[in-house]
Amino acid sequence: MNFWNKLKKPFFCIAPMADVTDASFRSMFVKYGKPDVMWTEFVSADGLSNKEGRKALEIDLKFNKKEKPIVAQLFSSNPKKMREASKYVASLGFDGIDINMGCPDKKVEKQGAGASLMKNPKLAGEIIQAVKDGIKDASAEPYSKGRARKISISVKTRIGYNKNEINEWIPFLLSQDIDALTIHARTRKEMSLVPARWEHIKEVVDIRNKMGLKTKIIGNGDVESLEDGINKWKKTGCDGIMVGRGIFGKPWFFAGLDSFRLGYIPKSTNIFLVKNFSARASRPAQGFSEHIPSLKERLKILVEHTKLFEKMLGKVKSFNIMKKHYKAYVNGWDGAKDLRIKLMNTKNAKEVEKIVKEYLKKTK
Repeated sequence: MNFWNKLKKPFFCIAPMADVTDASFRSMFVKYGKPDVMWTEFVSADGLSNKEGRKALEIDLKFNKKEKPIVAQLFSSNPKKMREASKYVASLGFDGIDINMGCPDKKVEKQGAGASLMKNPKLAGEIIQAVKDGIKDASAEPYSKGRARKISISVKTRIGYNKNEINEWIPFLLSQDIDALTIHARTRKEMSLVPARWEHIKEVVDIRNKMGLKTKIIGNGDVESLEDGINKWKKTGCDGIMVGRGIFGKPWFFAGLDSFRLGYIPKSTNIFLVKNFSARASRPAQGFSEHIPSLKERLKILVEHTKLFEKMLGKVKSFNIMKKHYKAYVNGWDGAKDLRIKLMNTKNAKEVEKIVKEYLKKTK
């Protein structure tokens, strides 16, 4: 039995996002409101298939045990390299390996990976089998002691490439004996330019049910809040909800999950568990106080996130990557734009902290 079968419905997941869901970002959610499943950034299997590539990409696959269950997402159009990469990833202690079959990035598609695999079902099937073979290879290693056999296999994709192809593409994927399938409710052509159409998630659930399978179906696209995700789950019957852009600048996004499961539906997604920042708390919900983070709290978390990024990734990643979070953290009040502009011109965490402290003194 893999970890998917132990999750309560609806379970919530962080979406794999390049230069976003890194180790520092995930650590913030562990502290302020952990989702049910973590996802890494998508990582090139081609790069991981050789020692030099692994050395450059190993930072993207580092995680803390507190993040578990955690899934590593890989992309490739080369079955041999995907097998080698999967064997390596399976040895690192991940709970699952997810295959990216929906990314519209031109560089990824040029390789025949990501969304391009929707146009090549034969190759897509070979890639899935390669992951299975890689996991078996890892299980056979003496150091594994069979642990790798429990690693799940999942796919993240869209409803089609240029048009809705659910009736052809989804049954094919489900027939590949995968543990979970995440559906971004748009086509590749639509990117994120149109609203996600969650009625198609329900169609996918219906297809799964008619096929008599137990594959977990995860809906993705335009989930704006925890309550919004819960409502989408009720309307579609999916097993889980994956959130992408909605979690930007909100490490507390999932903090109300325990309250919901104990019968309390939160009125706002910006919920802060004051007495215990862990969303997996075992104490009764009445032991907590919920409120929307104040401006001061939000900015302090921004500084904390920045310091953590610099500490964990500062030597290997550009500080500019951290800056993409500032637009999300700093918005929605008078004066936010001016503060954001100042933060975008910083070079390190020390400068960010200084600017934030000065700003808070002026706003008292």
